[in-house]
Amino acid sequence: MKKGLFTFVLVLAFMMILSACGTSQETSGGEGSDSKEEKKVLRVATEANYAPFEYQDKGEVVGFDIDFIQAVAKEAGYEVEVVNVGWDPLFVEVKDEIADIGLSAITINDDRKQTYDFSVPYFLSTNKILVPEGSDIKTAADLKDKVIAVQTGTTGQEAVDSIVGENNPKVKKFENNNLAIMELNSGGADAVVADNTVVEEYVKNNPDKKLIVVEDEDSFDAEYYGLMFPKGSKLKAEFDEAINQVLDNGKYTEIYNEWFGSDPDVENLKAQQ
Repeated sequence: MKKGLFTFVLVLAFMMILSACGTSQETSGGEGSDSKEEKKVLRVATEANYAPFEYQDKGEVVGFDIDFIQAVAKEAGYEVEVVNVGWDPLFVEVKDEIADIGLSAITINDDRKQTYDFSVPYFLSTNKILVPEGSDIKTAADLKDKVIAVQTGTTGQEAVDSIVGENNPKVKKFENNNLAIMELNSGGADAVVADNTVVEEYVKNNPDKKLIVVEDEDSFDAEYYGLMFPKGSKLKAEFDEAINQVLDNGKYTEIYNEWFGSDPDVENLKAQQ
């Protein structure tokens, strides 16, 4: 090929590449698409062994918390990627700003607020006691001298420690509540202490296990869950506003009713802000 013709072909090929690139960019924002900047995808760290809040179904993380965060993120103008990392690792990820948000039925308390920022409360909970039918455990005081299974690092463990003493050898600590309940079912523990919704859901879904839930309002305080952010996160204000929007527009009640079959006390949640 002659030099002049070769140069012409190269220039023509280069112009075609540039044209193709321009066409690709225009197509990505083509007719009928949103012309706004693409939504930022936030990393949400969770521990998916806490049904009905978050658990795995056919490899997908689902649950009340998942539907909730998706609704709130949509209101705030974000998309979310929920990643199952485990209970202790999720706190590390949020602290080190690897994850944008921690979500796993996390109770807001003063100790955690020293390290993390929390959204306004989005769920009311309390600890209850899971025992076999016929158990002589009727109140929290009856847990003394009993073998108790708890999930480590939770308010359930804190509540048990306050009743039977810290470092009590009869308190068995597990990575998640599923393992704690398995210990109860195998006869290795007399009781499990965990969030009311978790133990109530387990009893409802496993009638063959012959377990009952014991309530003791005098011994277990009301707790409120919040979204957990790195300290100083700018997302907190945006998500506080978005949470209030889903509380007010009925979306929260819709999700709550779908998972729990009853209506939430929205006024109580808003009163805690």
